[in-house]
Amino acid sequence: MNTLQRQQLVWLEAAAWPGVVARWSSDATDSAALACLRHWAASDLPLVVTRQPASPTTRSADDAIALGLPAPEQWQRRRIQVAATRDEIHRVEAFPRAAEVVEILPLPVRADWRLFCTSLRELHVTARVYGSYGWQRLTGLDYVHPQSDIDLLLELATFEQAARASALLSSLPDCLPCVDGEFLFPDAAAIPWREWSAWHGGNVKQVLVKRQCGVSLERLPRDVIAA
Repeated sequence: MNTLQRQQLVWLEAAAWPGVVARWSSDATDSAALACLRHWAASDLPLVVTRQPASPTTRSADDAIALGLPAPEQWQRRRIQVAATRDEIHRVEAFPRAAEVVEILPLPVRADWRLFCTSLRELHVTARVYGSYGWQRLTGLDYVHPQSDIDLLLELATFEQAARASALLSSLPDCLPCVDGEFLFPDAAAIPWREWSAWHGGNVKQVLVKRQCGVSLERLPRDVIAA
């Protein structure tokens, strides 16, 4: 298994779940969170790779991998942190693509969302949906509420792609839910797209950069993602 990256989805082996739940429950007494974990185990639902405490290059197969589970409304939207080893993971996938959440959106805005997704494809930008919309699409459980943002992870390869994606996001119609999220660059660094847009416009000199093992404010070189 290659190095796991932040925001990837993982499915655990069925035999691993009892140990994962036991390790979690030994440090926590939250009954709602425990009920949620047990549902995840019984339903073979995914967890998400979160920020790791140490450099992946120093980790062995036996080291615990930090994983997260943002619970739905049924379990009071708890944010649950667990850990598993590589041997306990049997599948790795990505969040749903942007076009796959259209049926969750209100009917009047679906045409606008489809047009947006088409524009992203024309830019050769892969956009995946995490957050409430992504998790509802994955699980079928109630995550989305009227104030929910659509959180996008946009995979970019060039400066031109980032600039065009930023312009496209900035021009979305007001009828759509607020679109938030991150630009993901080839080195696996992620930057909130609104911060990147402010930097590109010359309004800020530093941006928040999220990496697998940390977060920092950084000054970006102008050719940071040049092809």
